[in-house]
Amino acid sequence: MRAWVFEEFGGPLELREVADPGCPADGVVVRVEATGLCRSDWHAWSGHDDGVALPHVPGHELAGVVVEVGAQVRRHRVGDRVTTPFVLACGACEPCARGEGQVCAAQEQPGFTRWGSYAELVALPRADVNLVPLPAELGFTEAALLGCRVATAHRAVVAVGGVRAGEQVVVHGCGGVGLSAVAVAVGRGAQVLAVDPAPASRALAERLGARTALPGEVPPAAADLSLDTFGSRATVTASLACLRPRGRHVQVGLLGGEDAGTGADLGQVVARELQVLGSHGMAAADYPGLLAEVAAGTLDVAGLVRAQVPLVDAGPLLTALGEPGAGAGGMTVVLPQT
Repeated sequence: MRAWVFEEFGGPLELREVADPGCPADGVVVRVEATGLCRSDWHAWSGHDDGVALPHVPGHELAGVVVEVGAQVRRHRVGDRVTTPFVLACGACEPCARGEGQVCAAQEQPGFTRWGSYAELVALPRADVNLVPLPAELGFTEAALLGCRVATAHRAVVAVGGVRAGEQVVVHGCGGVGLSAVAVAVGRGAQVLAVDPAPASRALAERLGARTALPGEVPPAAADLSLDTFGSRATVTASLACLRPRGRHVQVGLLGGEDAGTGADLGQVVARELQVLGSHGMAAADYPGLLAEVAAGTLDVAGLVRAQVPLVDAGPLLTALGEPGAGAGGMTVVLPQT
């Protein structure tokens, strides 16, 4: 199969012919029909995630068709159309027993702890716990985004952030997760302010129903709920500063490299009784509610897609995600079979 491979962090990405993946006994092999171009994969390539072993194939946000099934799998068959959360939960640890597979103590992740989906095929273990069947009316392009960014944003806004109709919500960073968060919060009746330096991202946020602002223009102490969907010292600081007393900050964006230590002012957290919350993906068991919103049209995933590109374009686009403005204006989806 063809796959994008890197052998050193921050080094060259090469599109190569590599061996097809073996099928795990408890898993499946999926023919990748669509995979999202996500900044988390840039973090993996940059060496910000200690779970990545070299050489490595990135890619964690995918949808496709099952082409091989392991002997221990009971719920899935060859030909099934599926997606999966990027956290492959074990189904047996204490968090999994509580229904919190997104923080599984023994989690695996395509594109991080194992080879990912910037390839024509990907092997996924723990299929009975993690595979999500796709409704026939949902296309692969839209379904791929449910593996990470849309699902991550939905849980961050609804389950973790506890958004309520009429609340003031600020989203810092309008990449894929941020724009998804805007769409979810607007759909729940919140008054949303989307903050991003890129005109294309602000324009899409406005089409989704948000007001927009540049970084530095957000009123202080005005928001009920604020999300950092980018992940930097500046966006963490801005998110905390814009909250009214007893407001809720949700950290969604990964903090790597120089931004790993945020330097957040915990004094204001105490003085204003702010809630500081983290959100990490969505468990497979929670997908039916998300899929129902997509099917009903209350969450427009297709409107978040900016471009669809063939596999040959994925490597250069991935390495460019660390540049200012990269990925602005919506999500790019890679189609490995083209």
